[in-house]
Amino acid sequence: MATKKVVGNPTPRVEGEDKVTGRAKYAVDVTLPGMLWGKLLRSPIPYGRIKHIDVSRALELPGVKTVITGEDVTGLKIGRRVYDMPILADGVVRFIGEKVAAVAAESEPVAEEALDLIEVEYEDLEPVLDPVRAMEPSAPLLHPDVMSYKGLPEKLESPSNDFIYKTWKKGDISVGFKQADLIVENTFATKTVHQAYIEPHSCVVQVNESGGAEIWSCSKVPYAIREQVANAVQISPEKLVVHPVYIGGDFGGKGDFMDTAVCYFLSRKSGRPVKMVMDYGEEFLAGNPRHASIVKVKTGVKRDGTLVAHHLEFVFDSGAYGAFKPNGLLNGPHLSPGPYKIPHVFIEEHMVYTNKVPCGHMRAPGDPQGFFANESQMDLAARRLGMEPVEFRKKNLMHDGDISPTGETIDFIKAEDTLKKALQEAGYYKPKPKNVGRGIAMVQWEVNGGQGSVALRIDEKGTVTLSSAMLDQGAGTYTLLCEIVAEELKVPLEQIRIETLDTSQGIKDTGVGGSRTTRVYGNAAYEAAVKAVAEVKKSAAQHMGCSPDELVLAGGAVLHKRAERRMTYPELVKAKGSPISVLGSYSDTSKVHEASMCAQIAEVEVDPETGQVKLRKYISAHNTGTVLNPLMHQGQIEGGAVMGIGYALMEHLMIEDGKVATAHFGDYKIPTIQDIPPMKTVVTEIPKGPGPYNSMAIGETSNIPVAAAIANAVEDAVGVRIKDLPITAEKVFEALRKG
Repeated sequence: MATKKVVGNPTPRVEGEDKVTGRAKYAVDVTLPGMLWGKLLRSPIPYGRIKHIDVSRALELPGVKTVITGEDVTGLKIGRRVYDMPILADGVVRFIGEKVAAVAAESEPVAEEALDLIEVEYEDLEPVLDPVRAMEPSAPLLHPDVMSYKGLPEKLESPSNDFIYKTWKKGDISVGFKQADLIVENTFATKTVHQAYIEPHSCVVQVNESGGAEIWSCSKVPYAIREQVANAVQISPEKLVVHPVYIGGDFGGKGDFMDTAVCYFLSRKSGRPVKMVMDYGEEFLAGNPRHASIVKVKTGVKRDGTLVAHHLEFVFDSGAYGAFKPNGLLNGPHLSPGPYKIPHVFIEEHMVYTNKVPCGHMRAPGDPQGFFANESQMDLAARRLGMEPVEFRKKNLMHDGDISPTGETIDFIKAEDTLKKALQEAGYYKPKPKNVGRGIAMVQWEVNGGQGSVALRIDEKGTVTLSSAMLDQGAGTYTLLCEIVAEELKVPLEQIRIETLDTSQGIKDTGVGGSRTTRVYGNAAYEAAVKAVAEVKKSAAQHMGCSPDELVLAGGAVLHKRAERRMTYPELVKAKGSPISVLGSYSDTSKVHEASMCAQIAEVEVDPETGQVKLRKYISAHNTGTVLNPLMHQGQIEGGAVMGIGYALMEHLMIEDGKVATAHFGDYKIPTIQDIPPMKTVVTEIPKGPGPYNSMAIGETSNIPVAAAIANAVEDAVGVRIKDLPITAEKVFEALRKG
């Protein structure tokens, strides 16, 4: 990397000026002639039948142009993978906040006033709010038609609230437990939390006479939105054009359709474009938060600390629907046994319907829940054996070429090296004051793949334009693409511009998410750059009368050193008579066998009088591939760790009797600057990974182990174990009081 001029150096964000000046256009900024405002009437009860809806008074209100109910869209369902959510409640409501009716009016205040004029008569049914209770055969069946739902990962044997059941295994778990000298069993619980992005969901839809539509939506997966809405409204996907807009924060929550299909029907019925914007009360009430979970862990060990058997059982509270999950299930449990050598492993995942807010994806979906349980269990098992937790981990850590707990060969992991760096940076073995504890947790991450394309064009001015339908959700991916192209074409970043394409202009792709963006679009941009270099040299060679191999690129020009000849890119394009245009593509959906490794150490001080936990410092050590942009790389690490601190210590979307009681950010606490401790990061770069220049994913690892590291540190400090998140002063105080 020492020879690189652009890649590997911190650079300004290419979209930064647009964002700070207000030129960046978000979905909420889209305004069309004759545009109406759409608003939703939501269910006030968690479960019940809709006996009657009267919209006549709302329609009489001046300024109201149309009202739709479930009768207008009866039988139509929508989802990212599992199509189980009606566009509007179709005779039944299944959670407080479900969409019952929608209004389109000349202004937002009129639309809101109209909602108060809609009369709905409900027949209350007994809600099912506990996922364990929902799994019982005697529980009311919340989705009687579940077996007919499109998109279920596996066919159900019979209708059930436990609508997805997935297992992973290696060896024979019963044999493993027979071999164990000690069996440790614990149950852990996590609560529902929100992604807390700054921008709430918003969309604008303009339906045309053919039934097609123009769509502006704050979704990071435009082609997926096109497919979901098209399938739901039963038209060809090509009739929908999803236009690019900026995204004001994601953290996993901006990959779904939300209100887009409702907006489509309001526009179709009114004949006018319609805008819908959720307020944050609606986001908390009816968004797509991280799943609450119950995780049972049973671990078998030998007296010398060798892990021989490990059983994890996950019960995820899906809420009323599964529509917000791109796979239906969560993939996190698959990696949750951690970076350890375990011969016998069995993992079970239950996805369960309840009468609560439907859950979706949030940064590393399923992993923070699983690793909180698993890395807490590692400490508990070590303590039962009388071993130091770090030594217990060292004895069982995977090394390059070992088989993972789910049977995959991992060629590159560097778990022990990463742990060693974390211990050194934290001063883990140094003496510490009374009521101060240190806790460790680890995670390995193997990134998924996908499909993506980047077109590259050099024009007569020498300007390089990158064109793609990829939407940057805020991580800075377009900046990385520009760096890659600048590196290969030897041009300054200022000479590169970005053109974001709509779905009619671009090539269908998988969109961003899952820390795969740099792998997919970075490799596509790299291929485009390499092709462009070849075209530049080929064209220049024709005009210089030499071989392309004799040419080099430097300073936005082609040089023939021996002949001392030089052609700038503008001169080359003019001589060629047309721009240089190439397309780079990447298509690989396989999971890699190289792990991005993270070890974290929390140091806490616990006040035994109050139970208050204070983070004194936090260390995050990473063994990863080539770092393409150090500034953005570090931003991902620190941002993820802060999100993990919120999950560990304070965040909780409170739900009482099925209703979300957290109505705004005054109630829903996220970390502020006062909650963030001194943080240190150690990054070991090894050019090994599936991204361009052998780079690796970094977007999700730092968020996953935080809660377990803090829980382990609390026990180290005062001897009490908190097994349910968040780790509040009240819980610690109560545990201390009980002794």
